[in-house]
Amino acid sequence: MRVAHRRTTAVRRLTAVTLGLLALTGCGGPDEGPDDRQDATAKATATASGTSAAPTPAPDGTAPSTAPSATAPSATAPSATAAGANAARWAGTKQFVQIDDARTAGGRTYLSVRPAEKKPHPRFEAWVIVPGEGPYTEVSMTEEAQVLLSVPLGDAKHPAAYAQDEFVGRLTGRPSSDRALLGFDLSFDGQGRVTRVQSLYTP
Repeated sequence: MRVAHRRTTAVRRLTAVTLGLLALTGCGGPDEGPDDRQDATAKATATASGTSAAPTPAPDGTAPSTAPSATAPSATAPSATAAGANAARWAGTKQFVQIDDARTAGGRTYLSVRPAEKKPHPRFEAWVIVPGEGPYTEVSMTEEAQVLLSVPLGDAKHPAAYAQDEFVGRLTGRPSSDRALLGFDLSFDGQGRVTRVQSLYTP
């Protein structure tokens, strides 16, 4: 009787141990736990929805690349040039300038200008030109722009009207050292184009 009872107890203990081992090892693979399965599900969902997961380090241990893809739109360069910006800044104003050069192209006249200062001459009824600093900016004249010239570009002390092409010829025909002594009052329209040019009388 005692031997049979001991055998029954031993069989029950072995059965309990076997069921416990099966419960511990019955779910998932040998290296896969609940957390691993959740991570795999999240990655699969992110890939299916078109979103990218966080970058992972490369196998060699280097940091992940953050460079934009080749299909990403590149930043566009500013369309307005510095000259266009200055012309727009002068739109609707009057400016006193020096004119370094002038040209005609496509039926339009273009002036290379730079702001300057003017002061009354101490002895004569004339002006002294104080040259400006910085680069020259090219601006265009309207087709109907008025040109008024006086000595030394014009023929008289008082300003008189001249055609645009004649003005270009008279200005470019003088040495650059002489042009640095000339000053002009310019009027700009709302688009930054010159509508009136008047040279100042200088002795």
